Parts: sequence; C-alpha cells; structure tokens
Amino acid sequence: MLVTFKCKRHANVVMFGDVAKQLLKFMGHCENIPGAIDPQDIDDALVRLTAQIEKLRQLEMQAEDQDAVDVDDVADLDMEPVVSLHTRATPLIEMLQAAKQADCHVMWEEGC
Repeated sequence: MLVTFKCKRHANVVMFGDVAKQLLKFMGHCENIPGAIDPQDIDDALVRLTAQIEKLRQLEMQAEDQDAVDVDDVADLDMEPVVSLHTRATPLIEMLQAAKQADCHVMWEEGC
C-alpha cells in the first residue's frame, strides 16, 4: 500500500504504508488512513517527528560505528543499501514546515 501526503504549499509526498504509519505514530497521530492535521496542530506534530527521527539517527550512527564494513568488502556483499527512516522522513518534515508557514492542513490518503 502507498500513502500520499498532501498540502497546498508543497508537492505531494508518497511513501510505503508501513513507513507512513510509523511516521504518523512519531507525530502523535493514530495510523488511520485517510487523515489530516489541522494547522494549529502542525507545530506539535513537527516537533514530535523531528525529535523521534533525531533519536533514531543517533541510534543508527552508534550501530554503524559498531558494524562498520570495510569499503573494499562492499563489492563482495550481496545486499541492497538500507534507506534510513531519517532519509524517508525528510520530505514529510519539509512538508510540515511548509504547511506551518502557510497555516494550512496536511492530509494523507491511500494511493497516489
């Protein structure tokens, strides 16, 4: 399932359902799809989301330090690169910032 986040002042953000639901939880919202954030609640959602993402980023950095892989060995590994939740959340964070400045809703729905 894909989830599309929409806002008047930002391009749509499409992400996989499991990632979208996790980010909704981080913002303090339920995982219901469709849904919306009222303009007066955007600042709180943005603060919560960025705080949770920063915690995860710190944990990821600690894990990378412990599991460091030699760059020369990467070609021998049969694995796909991991896209961090921090990277996946960045467009949504930018959308929330734009919505906060424009004082408009952020909505999400299934599909694209």
